[in-house]
Amino acid sequence: MPTSDADASGNLWDPWRPVREQIDQELARRLGAHGYPESAEGLDRQLEDAPSGVADFGYATHRAAKSLGVPPERLSAELATDFPLSGGLVRVTSDGAYVNFHADTSRLIQATLELVIARGAAYGRGPPSTEKVCVEHTSANPNGPFHVGRVRNGIIGDTLARVLRAAGFPVTTEYYVDDLGRQSAMITWIWSKPVDQWPPEVRDGARPPEGVTLSTEKADHWYGRPYRYVSDFLKKNPEAAQQVAELTRELESHQAPPLHREIAEAVLGGMLSSLARVGVHFDSFVWESSLVQDGSVAKVIERFRKSPHAILEENGALALDAQGYGLPKESATIIVTRADGTSLYPTRDVAYHLQKFSRFARVIDVLGQDHQLHARTLDAMLAEIGETRRPEFLIYQDITVPEGGRMSTRKGRAVHLDDLLDEAVERAHGEVLKRREDLSEEQVASIAERVGAGAVRFHVLRVAPDKPVKFRWEEALSFEGRSGPFVQYSYARAGSILRKAGRESPPFPFETRALNLPEETDLVRVVARLPGTIQYVARTGHVHAVATYAYGLAEAFNRFYQAIPVLRAEEPARASRLALVAATRQALGNTLDSLGLERLERM
Repeated sequence: MPTSDADASGNLWDPWRPVREQIDQELARRLGAHGYPESAEGLDRQLEDAPSGVADFGYATHRAAKSLGVPPERLSAELATDFPLSGGLVRVTSDGAYVNFHADTSRLIQATLELVIARGAAYGRGPPSTEKVCVEHTSANPNGPFHVGRVRNGIIGDTLARVLRAAGFPVTTEYYVDDLGRQSAMITWIWSKPVDQWPPEVRDGARPPEGVTLSTEKADHWYGRPYRYVSDFLKKNPEAAQQVAELTRELESHQAPPLHREIAEAVLGGMLSSLARVGVHFDSFVWESSLVQDGSVAKVIERFRKSPHAILEENGALALDAQGYGLPKESATIIVTRADGTSLYPTRDVAYHLQKFSRFARVIDVLGQDHQLHARTLDAMLAEIGETRRPEFLIYQDITVPEGGRMSTRKGRAVHLDDLLDEAVERAHGEVLKRREDLSEEQVASIAERVGAGAVRFHVLRVAPDKPVKFRWEEALSFEGRSGPFVQYSYARAGSILRKAGRESPPFPFETRALNLPEETDLVRVVARLPGTIQYVARTGHVHAVATYAYGLAEAFNRFYQAIPVLRAEEPARASRLALVAATRQALGNTLDSLGLERLERM
């Protein structure tokens, strides 16, 4: 990770870096003198943002004190005593177990506003890195439209990729298209028959409404319509299930009917158009069948045959005795190939990861909590063949949606992403109309589409991935709470102030001494934290921290402009406050970009 306060050209990219580096280096020296060795980089990760009015940063001494066998309060006091003041520090104090660090406010204001105004769209971005990163996310089977639970994967993965790029990393987002599995075969099996020859149990349930055809309905909805009915039918009809099993084997043996790829591509296209509405896009698609066709899977199978714990089942299937890898007892036998020699999904996934390892220095998989066993199985299989590298897994919890509205008509079925977005846009349309009766219907519709999509995306992002999301309309579409519309509205408000002042572009002259009120200095401090937030999320994958930052910045800006006049202020306060508004607008815009929310000039 980049840790220097300057990029490759020697330019400052984070206004807090000089302060933090002084703290890190001196803390490392002092703790080392106490017999507690810790690197400056390690200490930097332990620095906490202190509450407003208390300090700028805090260091908790609990862990070091426990190791040294001294009370945390005593260690804190010793570390704070005679702490050198340089790099922008003006005071160091101790408060219980915490060492609190106070920065030179005037120096921070000068550095922050100069940096934001100079870097513009690049503010928040870190020094470029050569470490190539792959973020594989979403990768839903092409068998029908996205349900709401799956969209969290795409939103998290896309946001992480955006943040990693902002942090300086070359990133590729990939979608792994499972076109070989049973689910994909089920779709091809049913659509290979004329509809009037479908089993009545399928045909009656999957019959489209009057007037709906493939030309009037999205392909993912059209081709996916019979899926759940086929699934139920196969459970009760062994002969049909055998046909699907045979088709599954044919797919892997390069005998797929032409219709198979045609349907998969059409369904995938419909799914991607839904994701595009919430700003999710991909750089690359890897079709599972390509790994079989190019021999990658066959090579992996050979490695498993020679692995330490390979076993041959009585029916000829190749398996692994994985008891030593900590898997649950019922999952400790991993099937590598079926009796006929064809591979299973986990085996093909190993081949895919070996390919990713050959192309990228860092591999990240975004997975739902129901795939945790698969992640552990993948780790075990990689270890079994002697592969030392592992992917990073970013695991997320489920989304639940409210009852009521259009979505209640699907009771007992998954809520489709398209339905959720349509309702979000409809509700956003009403909220925009309440505030902007002066806009044309076309303008309202355009704003509503972007506000609705942003509301859904932010509402998902604001919750830590390891916690479930309970979708609440009143929170998601609030223009005043912790929501996407609130952040977008704050950006639009900042732009409106600058337009009224006739100062929409640089230069933005300012005098540091004119910005001395608490609302002004608090806002500067938050603006200054964007680069550090980007680096933190790139390192940890905690994408919700970007949403938390965005809300904190919008909230600080709202406190500022509600308490302090800008346009009516006298000089030099007026020009200086306009510079602060411009810097805030830039930071808000750059944060919206990282979140995948659109910048709106008017709302």
